[in-house]
Amino acid sequence: MDKSKVLAAYKRGFLTARECGQILGMDEAQLQSLLQLEDDKPAEPPRGRKIGG
Repeated sequence: MDKSKVLAAYKRGFLTARECGQILGMDEAQLQSLLQLEDDKPAEPPRGRKIGG
């Protein structure tokens, strides 16, 4: 499963921290570090087709 999708599901409340860590294969401390890195990362523009360009 895609890491970003698992993290998004956790952030939306669909998964607990424990479940998220189990899916990604890491403990809760590693998960918290990963979430901090994700929060510090600049947002990516949406992918898809360009319209009118």
